[in-house]
Amino acid sequence: MRGINIRNITRICGGTYYGPEHLWDQEIASIYTDSRKIEKNSLFIPIQGERVDGHCFISQVFEMGALVTLSERKLDGTNPYILIESSLQALKDIAEFYLEQLNIPVIGITGSVGKTSTKELIASVLSQKFHTLKTDGNFNNEIGLPLTVFRLREEHEAAVLEMGISDFGEMSRLTKIAKPNIAVITNIGLCHLENLKTRDGILKAKTEIFQGLKENGTIILNGDDDKLCTIEEYQGKKPVYFGFGHSNAIYADQIVKLGLKGSKCILHTPKGELAVQIPVPGAHMVMNAMAACAVGLSMSLTLEEIREGIENLQSVPGRMNLIHGETYSIIDDCYNANPVSMKSSVDVLMEAEGRKVCILGDMFELGQEERELHAEVGTYISSKVDLLITIGSLSEYISQAASAGAECRCVHFADKKTAMQAFPELLEKGDSILVKASHGMEFSEIVEYLQNIK
Repeated sequence: MRGINIRNITRICGGTYYGPEHLWDQEIASIYTDSRKIEKNSLFIPIQGERVDGHCFISQVFEMGALVTLSERKLDGTNPYILIESSLQALKDIAEFYLEQLNIPVIGITGSVGKTSTKELIASVLSQKFHTLKTDGNFNNEIGLPLTVFRLREEHEAAVLEMGISDFGEMSRLTKIAKPNIAVITNIGLCHLENLKTRDGILKAKTEIFQGLKENGTIILNGDDDKLCTIEEYQGKKPVYFGFGHSNAIYADQIVKLGLKGSKCILHTPKGELAVQIPVPGAHMVMNAMAACAVGLSMSLTLEEIREGIENLQSVPGRMNLIHGETYSIIDDCYNANPVSMKSSVDVLMEAEGRKVCILGDMFELGQEERELHAEVGTYISSKVDLLITIGSLSEYISQAASAGAECRCVHFADKKTAMQAFPELLEKGDSILVKASHGMEFSEIVEYLQNIK
């Protein structure tokens, strides 16, 4: 890892090194917070979590080949370590320093809905020209972002970093690490209302990403979003807007839906028109393709390279992942949920053939209006699907509101185990099924169960 040795780590963290001097300039091979992943010549950063304290595993990591560890407390023994005040702050400081050494273009992505699918599209597009690293899984917060940065190596030519927040100030800390060349905001929706309170609060928190933008950086925004379209400039930088409205710099029309196979459209850009087929269904995926196109053009890709990147997109488990099984067609969108994304996913289900079924769970972090927001989803669903199965305490409000419409059959369960036991009786062969809930509901178990029903 370029520039990452004990000397620099000690300086960056304002720490004190305890260990042999001959290791002072030895380069670190990798950095981990998970003791189980340690490899030879690694740096271990022990994080104090709610349930586990990483300091308990320090002796173990040296047995696995670690070169050095950080520690918030003095250690006995002969293993080399750097005494620091805060492991979490050190994690972020080292990531910031390391990314600066690599000097590669960074694309930072945030927004209320669609961060992950937009990230995947952007990475797929950039991969047509650059060796690109992207955020994996949910590694988009103050621990996950640094760990993503630590995966970068000298062969990488671009980094696509998803940046997720739930409170004010978090994005400022993330953008200080990432210092993006390009900042993308997908939309301002209803999520994390517990802390951010309103959409104006969400707008304020998300746009903190601009604070770390490089001097000659580019801002790319959803021009159809009523909040984002009010941003005319930031420190002299005028945003590049994308959206369905023809006033946007990049817009789409002539959209042809292909069911669960995706859609075709024409993208209009300052460099010309681009006919493209998007392999994942939903109007939101057309919007995400426009964002990816904007990034591609900003990175000097050709229209043909952009088209190849969009059409070669690979779906990700838990994020609008289409599973065509022997018994059911499953839309696995269970990684996370909020009212906007829930409705959007139902719209995708509507493009399927045959009987349409929703298996929905609780949406978290919606604040004081959580009951009303769940009910709003239920009202939206009522006239659209044939069967609604809800699981969890909050999702009961979805079921109650949908039942009031009396246009679809609604069945509610308090827990997953009871619900899954009832699936064989409730479901029919050939059903198209949407599975969606907040990540904490762990609905991936349901997806796996459905795949095994014969």
